[in-house]
Amino acid sequence: MITLGLTGSIGMGKSTVAGMFEALGVPVFDSDAAVHRLQGAGGRLVATIEAMFPDTTGPLGVDRTQLGEAVLADPRALARLEALVHPAVAEERAAFLADHADAAMVVFDVPLLFETGGESHVDKVVVVSAPGEVQRARVLARPGMTPVKFESILARQMPDAEKRARADFVIPTGGSLEETRAAVEALVSCLRGSQSR
Repeated sequence: MITLGLTGSIGMGKSTVAGMFEALGVPVFDSDAAVHRLQGAGGRLVATIEAMFPDTTGPLGVDRTQLGEAVLADPRALARLEALVHPAVAEERAAFLADHADAAMVVFDVPLLFETGGESHVDKVVVVSAPGEVQRARVLARPGMTPVKFESILARQMPDAEKRARADFVIPTGGSLEETRAAVEALVSCLRGSQSR
């Protein structure tokens, strides 16, 4: 099995590319979706998060805005939250691998792959990348996003140029969807070909 780590800064089109891998029959583990399950209504981390950070949860689980306000400006609080969430996500990832043990290739969609040292847990890293002005326009079009919030998120992420330099493969996402899809198809075809040699 080839394990691919899929990453990229906010607004680079990572979720779209992950969907393209899935459409080609490659199982994808979405770490953000795992976090949402763990922190959503009935999620197994909700009670612990409420105990650690009072008034950050409700009937629908974690209130991400409230939790963000509680931890984003406080590095120690953020570290406490990550110490809770990361091991739980690792357990979900292990279950995903067990479920797809017969797959020739799997993708781990991890926004902060390099920032958390996750590249050491995959065979190859795929970075999605678009020009800065495209990224900015995409992110600022999101509901509730502000330039200040965008800059705060960027400040916690490794710069795109560094991610590209450390990647095994770069999927450009600044052009058309067809161009991006062709790049994903070429990569999957190349990797599947390397397995059959």
